[in-house]
Amino acid sequence: MLSSPRVLFAVMLLSLAACHPDFKVGSFTTNEALYRAGLAEFQRGKWDNAVTVFEKLTADLPARDTLLPRSHWYLARAHQERREWVLAGTSFTRLVESFPDDTLADDAALEAARSYKRMWRRPQLDQTYGESADAAYNTLFGLFPNSPLIEQGKQEHAALQEMFAQKNYLSGMYYLRRKAHDSAIIYFKDVVAKYPEAPTARLAQLRLVDAYKAIRYKDDAADQCAELKRSFPNDAEVSQTCVDVGPPAASTADSTRSTPPATGPPTR
Repeated sequence: MLSSPRVLFAVMLLSLAACHPDFKVGSFTTNEALYRAGLAEFQRGKWDNAVTVFEKLTADLPARDTLLPRSHWYLARAHQERREWVLAGTSFTRLVESFPDDTLADDAALEAARSYKRMWRRPQLDQTYGESADAAYNTLFGLFPNSPLIEQGKQEHAALQEMFAQKNYLSGMYYLRRKAHDSAIIYFKDVVAKYPEAPTARLAQLRLVDAYKAIRYKDDAADQCAELKRSFPNDAEVSQTCVDVGPPAASTADSTRSTPPATGPPTR
């Protein structure tokens, strides 16, 4: 068993090593040398050192220096490795905004979206970071339409849209369970209008029918069921939800309105 003084001595040595790391940013006399050292630290998995180097470079390098966008990239990547998702997203976004013509810009837009998305883990949580991710995906689609990353970005964006749809759907269900049908209808309609391609849009339409039936809005329920049957003709849940809903009423205005001639003013 080690004696107490020897243990204390060992602890002191470890503390001194922690306080005086081998890597010294100030020991590099040029930005190029510092960049190479930072890249080496990144490749070694020394994320703290990499962040320190690339933070300094992004502050010190001239705007036209070709190392600047790469410094933003590695700074963002090091933040990702440290699971600092907001800092990573911010650094990737700076790269896109400052260097949209750089070859890394489309990659940075996608990685910014992914970083922000990591901060929105469940639909029930605040969607602020989800909105940041949505903006980054749309930047990728808008600025880099020919990027090879577009298809992957679209798949990820669709999953994000489904999360937005689920969030509004859950809000609608909250009000539906409490018989606040008008509020529930607003949320369900929002899902259908904003996220029509999301899987949850079908559920929102079904719950709209339930809400309309509960408050005896027969025409609205009939119209919604007609839409559901067109979109999902063989869906058992649609059939069951709409079993007691009649067909949409014919529009009196449409049936009595005369058809105007092909040319000239309408007949009176």
